[in-house]
Order: sequence, then C-alpha cells, then structure tokens
Amino acid sequence: MFLRLTRPAAPAPETRPLVMTDGREVPVRWVRDRRARRLRLIVSDKGARLTLPLAASIRSAESFLHEHRDWLAMQLARQRPEHAPRFGRDWTGPLPLRGMQLPLAWREGRYASARLGEHGVELQLPERADDARARAALREFYLQQARTDLGAWLPRYLAGLPRAPMALRVRPLSSLWGSLSPSDAVSLDLALVLGRPSAFEYVLVHELCHLVHADHSRRFWREVEARWPTWREERDYLRGEGLALKAALARLIR
Repeated sequence: MFLRLTRPAAPAPETRPLVMTDGREVPVRWVRDRRARRLRLIVSDKGARLTLPLAASIRSAESFLHEHRDWLAMQLARQRPEHAPRFGRDWTGPLPLRGMQLPLAWREGRYASARLGEHGVELQLPERADDARARAALREFYLQQARTDLGAWLPRYLAGLPRAPMALRVRPLSSLWGSLSPSDAVSLDLALVLGRPSAFEYVLVHELCHLVHADHSRRFWREVEARWPTWREERDYLRGEGLALKAALARLIR
C-alpha cells in the first residue's frame, strides 16, 4: 500500500499594518510563496505586497519591512501624487512618450484620434466629445506607438529563439512589466512606452528569453545578457521610475 504525499498548502494571504516613520499605518499584504527564495516588497495600484518564502520567519519579515519603510513611503508618494489631475479636454501640459515630454495640441475634427506630429502630439476631438473619449483616443495612440516600437524590435531577436511567441499583447498591467503565458503569448505593460525605449526593449528581451528558459536561473540570465548586456541598468531604471510611469498612464487613459 502506497500513501500519496501532498505538499502542505501555503498559508492564506493576510494583511498587516506597517507603522511608518511619520506614525501612519500602511497596510501590507503578506503572501507566502513556495517558489520565493527571498523576501520581496512591491507596490502596485493595489497597494503594498510582501512575498515571503515558506520558511521565512515573521521576525525577519518585520525587520525587512522596517528597513524598507522609507523606500515604501517614496514609492507610495510617487504612485499617488497629491492633486494629480486626470487627463481630459482641459489638459494643457505635455504628454510623456519614450522618455520625453511632448507638447500637446488640441484639434477639432469629426473623429476622435491622436497622432504624433512634427512638434508633438496632436489630439483631435469632435466638439461634443467628453473627457472619456479623449482618454480613449490617447490610449489608442499609446497602443499604436508601442506596437510600432515592438514591430521594429522583435525581428532582431527571433532568429536566436527556439520558437516565436504565439502572440504579442500590450495592455496596462498592475505590477508586472511583462509575462509569458503557458501558450507562449507575451504580454507587456503599456506604461513602458512612456519611459525610455531601452527599458521597453529590455522587457521584451526578458520575456522572449523565457521561451529559452522558463525560470530565472543563471542560464536564463545568461540568455538575457547575451542579447542585452546592460540589462541591470534597465532593471534599476524601472525600479526607480516604474511606479511613476504606471501612475502616469493610469491618470492619462483610465
């Protein structure tokens, strides 16, 4: 008689308050993951999340959070700047694209559309179009720009891959920059087109390398480095600017 051994289930996620240096409490979602090898703190539009290995102690997790309170406060502030307006017809400031701030020119026309002109972004709207329609036109503009970049970059890397991705999708992602599905579909965060192009291309390379190795082993990182030797610089850039890019996209298109 053989007994089938099953892995114990990971504890259910729980939310614990973290007291910041200014005395306020920030809820942090604790999630234990059997695949995690180290403590990891991230901030997304859903709030702060701490990922723990199954064997990590509460004491070590609390110490880790205490050491990263200033970082967390900075990320939360950058994600939700005070009095940040949503994009609409009264927007007079520039628009972010490829690491630059481009002037915006409004035009009246029959259809809602946006294009990249000689001097910046030109956004055309019917006279009675509302703010939601303006945001939808801007979202489509950013999608077009992202697809243009990806169309130029992807052919450079296909020859060195065991197979081509089945699909390439661009959409807003809450915390990730990209992912590869079990069906080999690559998803990339639309916010990447707001930042510098080298970071966007690096994320594409990162996800394509998962077609070679599905993990984050040393073999995987060797594949990344062979195609993008300065990947650490792009990772650091996204860690420093990422939340601001995601927050900016949310204000502009949602």
